[in-house]
Amino acid sequence: MENAFAPISEACVKALSDKTYEKRKVAALEIEKMVIDFKSKKNMPQIKRIIDVLSKDFVRSNDSNKKKGGLIALAATSIALGKDTERFIEDIVNPIMNCLIDSDNRVRFFASESLYNVVKVARGAVLPFFPSLFNALSRLVTDPDQSIKNGSEILDRLLKDIVIESSQTFDLDAFIPLVRERIMVKSSFARQFIISWISVLNAVPEINMVVFLPEILHGLFQMLEDPLPEIQRMCESLLAQFLKIIKLEPGAADIPTMTNVLIVQAQSNNALIQFYAITWIKEFVQLSGGEILRFSSGIFTAILPCLAFESESRKHIKDCANAVNLNLLELVSNGEDKQKNLGYLDLSSVMEVLRQYLVHSPVPTKIAVLKWVHHLFTEVHDEMSEHANKLFPVLLRDCLSDSSDEVVLQAIVVLAEIVNSATVKGNDFDQTQYRQFLVELLNLFSENNTFLEKRGTLIIRQLCRLLNAEYIYRTFAEILLEERINLKIASTMVRTLNMILLTTSDLFDLRNMLHDIRNEKSASLFECLYKCWAHCPVSTLSLCLLAQCYQHVSEIVALFADIEITVEFLVEIDKMVQLIESPIFASLRLALISHSNDNADAQHLSRALYGILMLLPQTEAFHLLNNRLQCVPNYWNQPNKISQSTNESQCNIKFDELFTYFKYIQDLHHQKRVEKRKKNQF
Repeated sequence: MENAFAPISEACVKALSDKTYEKRKVAALEIEKMVIDFKSKKNMPQIKRIIDVLSKDFVRSNDSNKKKGGLIALAATSIALGKDTERFIEDIVNPIMNCLIDSDNRVRFFASESLYNVVKVARGAVLPFFPSLFNALSRLVTDPDQSIKNGSEILDRLLKDIVIESSQTFDLDAFIPLVRERIMVKSSFARQFIISWISVLNAVPEINMVVFLPEILHGLFQMLEDPLPEIQRMCESLLAQFLKIIKLEPGAADIPTMTNVLIVQAQSNNALIQFYAITWIKEFVQLSGGEILRFSSGIFTAILPCLAFESESRKHIKDCANAVNLNLLELVSNGEDKQKNLGYLDLSSVMEVLRQYLVHSPVPTKIAVLKWVHHLFTEVHDEMSEHANKLFPVLLRDCLSDSSDEVVLQAIVVLAEIVNSATVKGNDFDQTQYRQFLVELLNLFSENNTFLEKRGTLIIRQLCRLLNAEYIYRTFAEILLEERINLKIASTMVRTLNMILLTTSDLFDLRNMLHDIRNEKSASLFECLYKCWAHCPVSTLSLCLLAQCYQHVSEIVALFADIEITVEFLVEIDKMVQLIESPIFASLRLALISHSNDNADAQHLSRALYGILMLLPQTEAFHLLNNRLQCVPNYWNQPNKISQSTNESQCNIKFDELFTYFKYIQDLHHQKRVEKRKKNQF
């Protein structure tokens, strides 16, 4: 009967199927000799027959021993063929690779060993099967059997050497999809395998891996979160290599596509991923110049939250994010390329992001956003004008109410810039814009009296520094003149404005203006303020003292006898007495001994101050004012010698009408208090 396994002998077949490795090895050596003999005789059909028998009857058998024997024999066949293995490479490699997924650990081990021997002989001839080999290796590196893992590492190194040798003909386009399919794996061994392959190919001068980087960058960043420090270090090293290449040849890199990837990674909860992503963004900003501004909204989304990091462990991330922020600011204000750079900026998307971060964000983030908004208004105020309406509610309702003084002050800087950029008409201002803004601010104060008391002074002082203080005061006064419902807010607001006027160095010029009411402009401002200040009698008194209307002051003090003296009133009087001793009222103190206009102003002032003294309980303020008046000449013995030439007489202000208005407003407040008391009784 003819041998079905011919030309392999029955004895060899039996040995090749034996359960012991030694017998299978002897049989494989016999086959190796047969192949060498057939090769020398150029009998390729017989060699083909041997390979077919080994493949069909052994490697594809259900008997694991036959599989092992067939695998060893195929490797022996390849060794015997040497370079001629290329002629039978498909018939040899495919059966072996099928065994790499066998359920038997030993079969998989012998398959990997056999494949190594075949690849070692065939070398470049196996490259057409590279995708299949790569797939097989990617599985072997995660095999639960350690011996198989070890064997796969040897095979992996060999295949890398072959690829490097054949780098000029290596099909990189076929390799990248293989990597892309596996780049998101979670296994540390699989990640190590992928990183090592990318690193090896990236080190080959003839291969430009940067071109394909956008396809795998996301996966590489995800590998940074691997729990094994070794994998993290490998990934960090690979990313550093790529970044170095990009910095040397930025034109070869697809920076726009990668920037989008980095923006996503920069929002990771993993500190390492976040740091490297922002580091790359920083480098891209420097490499790309103004073109990177087209990604501003995304970059802001990534870096703005990082500016608020406080822990030492994330300080490096915060510093890097700060650097990105400053670089972007510089691009927007770059003198030479400013217009070109601004052309890349999608202002609508940028403002949408910035506006979102003004609400419910940490203080450092809000500060950075406010500085950006201010910067944009100064650089492109025309384009920003359409965004002002959307910004105003956020700035007023959220930022001015923020618990941080720094946020409040910076928000006022932005608001002032918006008002200024919208109102400048040549060298003058459009007061309508001021009014609209201050009405909104006053509404905010009205809604929250505590807010006015806690933050009113800070906000108004900052506004006066940044805007026209005269217009601020005049406009506030005009608005408050219309206030007839909430008289309490009106009086509180007047007290706040008055205290700022009398104590803030920034309002020196405004005080000087009011100091000389003989000037028509000063008189107009005084009248405007007076009618508003009438809501608070002590503030009215202070304003008149500042304007040196001493005769009118004495008339108001005399009226205090008919006004309800409340605790609030006495507290205000106490504060005013303290202010009289301040440098701001130095001219008042000197006026007490002035000989001008026959001592008229001095006498009126002296009598007014004595009147105030009589209203005070004997507190510290009483003794302070009393001591001051002890230094004043006695004018009581010359009542009929008071000159009619007072400061009031030298201006066009109708003090009689003002006095009548003052009494009218005080009557309104009195009625309001009475109504409140009646209401509380029921």
